[in-house]
Amino acid sequence: MSIRKTDITPFGDQKPGTSGLRKRTSVFMQPHYAEAFIQAIFDTLPDVAGETLVIGGDGRYYNAEVIQKAIKLAAAKGFARVIVGQGGLLSTPAASHLIRHNKALGGLVLSASHNPGGPDGDFGIKYNVGNGGPAPEKFTEEVHKRTQVIDRYEMADVADVDLSRIGRQEAGGLVVEVVDPVADYAALMQTLFDFDAIRAMFASGFTMKFDAMHAVTGPYATAILEGMLGAPKGTVINGTPSPDFGGGHPDPNLVYAKDLYDLLMSPDGPDFGAASDGDGDRNLIIGKGRFVTPSDSLALLAANALLAPGYRAGIAGIARSMPTSAAADRVAEKLGIEMHETPTGWKFFGNLLDAGRVTICGEESAGTGSNHVREKDGLWAVLLWLNILAARRESVDAIVTSHWREFGRNYYTRHDYDEVDAGAANGLMQALREKLPQLAGSTLEGKTVAYADDFTYIDPVDGSVSARQGVRIGFSDGSRLVFRLSGTGTVGATLRVYLERYEPPHGQHDLDPQSALHSLIELADRIAGIRERTGRTEPSVIT
Repeated sequence: MSIRKTDITPFGDQKPGTSGLRKRTSVFMQPHYAEAFIQAIFDTLPDVAGETLVIGGDGRYYNAEVIQKAIKLAAAKGFARVIVGQGGLLSTPAASHLIRHNKALGGLVLSASHNPGGPDGDFGIKYNVGNGGPAPEKFTEEVHKRTQVIDRYEMADVADVDLSRIGRQEAGGLVVEVVDPVADYAALMQTLFDFDAIRAMFASGFTMKFDAMHAVTGPYATAILEGMLGAPKGTVINGTPSPDFGGGHPDPNLVYAKDLYDLLMSPDGPDFGAASDGDGDRNLIIGKGRFVTPSDSLALLAANALLAPGYRAGIAGIARSMPTSAAADRVAEKLGIEMHETPTGWKFFGNLLDAGRVTICGEESAGTGSNHVREKDGLWAVLLWLNILAARRESVDAIVTSHWREFGRNYYTRHDYDEVDAGAANGLMQALREKLPQLAGSTLEGKTVAYADDFTYIDPVDGSVSARQGVRIGFSDGSRLVFRLSGTGTVGATLRVYLERYEPPHGQHDLDPQSALHSLIELADRIAGIRERTGRTEPSVIT
């Protein structure tokens, strides 16, 4: 095998965030840029001789080209086998499953998740380790160090692989297996859920719409919902993956999936609506006349998981990211199981899942999942909801309102300020941190501050410490404010403000969240000086 070595100058902006390296597509299309980052990942790995690597992505613009580069880099590095989804497609949860199922060393997931695609959109590269989950901070820090000094990359001098043809091919001694991206994932879902009960529910006239948002879950949803579960043809909409997601924004929230929301709020709408994002790891759940917030969905799925065959033995515990509402905490307390609060980023759930400490995990940013993989999984959440609906034979609205009567309601919202000047955003966070000592124990707008800190997480499994994970201001009545900068954007900074207020079981549960949280919204602006420091009079997105 001939290996071509290319000398390069290090790029100064290849520091991975919470979900790998994300930049504008045009940045990744610079000569040597993608190659340098992948080489830095490979250089950080142990000996790869005889090892398997999984590669796949969400089909966004430049996906196929980077896969070809990655295969040639993997061949030169000495991998024995690469598994890649047909057409270069693999949802993130499906990639996680393939890594675990094939005992691979790890995998490259090519996606910018819910960010827009196309030549003017975003691109991303993330490395997942052998447990199927995102690489831990220690590994990504070493990758970053390598990117700062890397001076060459090596590629096998071979022809491109035919990604359209399922089967084995060779690339300079490297075995490349192109696989059906859906088959193994669909088989896994059959072990978790009562497909017969869900199929019978559809046969009885149950209706739903699944919006794949022109992204990677289209083929998965079509094969499983329409093919295996008997949902009528047309249940899946926008089901063909597109390099620019049909010109839309593949984020399953009430802004970018407004048509679906409007349909479910209409008198003639279907019984159930759902959507997933660019790479298939997020979900949107809407019942007829009832939107289910991601935080509530996590709590409801955990409370009802035993209705699905894969979880009938019980769940060991629940984990949620720190900004996610405490609704799931009340479920864990009633079930007498462990409850863990982690930083944002699915990688923080990995140790807990591997140690058997938790079974169900979730984040307020529309991500839920379980121990079946080590990523959040949008279609898994939809199928668990369908299993619950089939078992309880109640509407989504009835299930949600019954849950609030039992556990109370956590009114919750997230306000995003996108593409804020980075200097202004960092200045805002620093000023908040400086205020924390004087806030603790004070009274604000008649509310007593029970705690005020910058969240630090100590992993209960390996003892690793993750500091400065977001400013928390909690009040004695259970309400709280959280401020953090997101690591998923590609331009400027995204300021996220999370607001929460608890209403007990006997309280009022039918208020609009923005109205119920109005005083906290105003208080958050006053404490942080959002308008003054960012120049923004309102959020870019409210969820």
